[in-house]
Amino acid sequence: MTTTPSSAQQTAKVLRSDGVEARNRLLDAALGLFAEKGFAKTSTREIALAAQINIASISYYFGDKAGLYRAVFSDPRCNPSVSPESVADASISLREALHRVMGSFLEPLKQGQLIQHCMKLHFREMLEPTGVWQEEIDCNITPAHGAIVEVLCRHLALDTPDDDIHRLAFSISGLGVMLHIGSDVVTAVRPQLLASHAALDLYCDRLVTFAMDMVEGEAQRRADRAQPDSSKPPRPNRKTPT
Repeated sequence: MTTTPSSAQQTAKVLRSDGVEARNRLLDAALGLFAEKGFAKTSTREIALAAQINIASISYYFGDKAGLYRAVFSDPRCNPSVSPESVADASISLREALHRVMGSFLEPLKQGQLIQHCMKLHFREMLEPTGVWQEEIDCNITPAHGAIVEVLCRHLALDTPDDDIHRLAFSISGLGVMLHIGSDVVTAVRPQLLASHAALDLYCDRLVTFAMDMVEGEAQRRADRAQPDSSKPPRPNRKTPT
C-alpha cells in the first residue's frame, strides 16, 4: 500500500530545505563581504541585508559573527579539504591517494566565483589575522600534510620521514595550491584548461601523473645515492707514515 507523507512531514521537509538555503545564502553573502572588507569592518546587519535573511538567523545558525566567519572560512564548497585518514589508507594505491589529494584542490574550482572570493578571504586573513588561519593550519593543513608524508614513506619504504620527504609532500600539494592562487593567470594564458568540469577532471588526472613522476624521481634519486659511483676511480690506499 502506498502511503503519502503527512502534512507535518511535508512541513518538516520544507523547513529543512529552507534552512539549508538560508544558511547557504548567509555563507555566500558573508564570504563576499568578509573577502572585500575583512572581519572587523563587516557588520552582521550588512550580511543579513545582502543575504535577504533576518539578522536573527545569524545567531540561530552560527552563534555570532565569529562563528559565521569560521563557517565561511571552512565552507567545504570552496575550501580545499581532504580527510587525512582517506589519504593515508593503507589499502589504496599511491595513485589513488594522490588522486584524493588533487581532487580536494580541483573540486572546489567547479564552484566558480565562490573560489575566487574564498582565495581573497584567505589572503585578507593572512594580512589581517583573526586566528582562524592558524586554526586551519593546525587542524586541517598539518594533518593532511602528515597523511601525504605517511603515504610517501610507505611507498619509499622509509621508517621515518626526512626533510626531502617533507619537501616532496609540500611540492605535491603545491601543484594544487597553484591553481587556487593562480587560476586567473591560467585562465588568461590558457582558458580551456579550467573552462569546464570535464577540463578540471582532466587537469586533476594530469596532476596525479605529475605527482607520481615526482615520487618516482625521488625514489630514483635515493637509489642513485645509495649506489657507489662506479665511474670514479677508487681512492688510493694511504699508508700510515712510520
